[in-house]
Amino acid sequence: MANPNRAVVLDDVSKAIIEQLQADGRKSYSDIGRAVELSEAAVRQRVQKLTDSGVMQIVAVTDPMQLGFFRQAMIGIRTVGDARAVADKLGEIPAVEYVVLTAGGFDILAEVVCEDDDDLLNLLNGQIRTVEGVVETEVFMYLQLKKQHYNWGTR
Repeated sequence: MANPNRAVVLDDVSKAIIEQLQADGRKSYSDIGRAVELSEAAVRQRVQKLTDSGVMQIVAVTDPMQLGFFRQAMIGIRTVGDARAVADKLGEIPAVEYVVLTAGGFDILAEVVCEDDDDLLNLLNGQIRTVEGVVETEVFMYLQLKKQHYNWGTR
């Protein structure tokens, strides 16, 4: 991941391209070009630079429940030792979708997507709690997803 304390400076055209793709990630380069007044080739080149630099990813966002993953949760994790090493290990677990180092009551927050409660229990006891440095976990099970958007723009 890029250094979060060092922002990449984008010009207005790159910002507009990102906003076009946030609105519709399948939009063609020619349609984006018309919207931002660039050629299709120039848009393609800019998108490639934005993805190569790590500023942006183009991905398909799915609804886990429609794919058979009926249990999502955020797990607060307290650690001993280097929390960064624990976060790296947690990031290797396939069911862990999101890992962030935090300040406050937890050292790490990890979002997980599981098939059901048994799958979550197996993940907790068989993988997460066995990571060296994990001393305590607290599970926040999702009951209902009310908002999940990725179109915050470039400000």
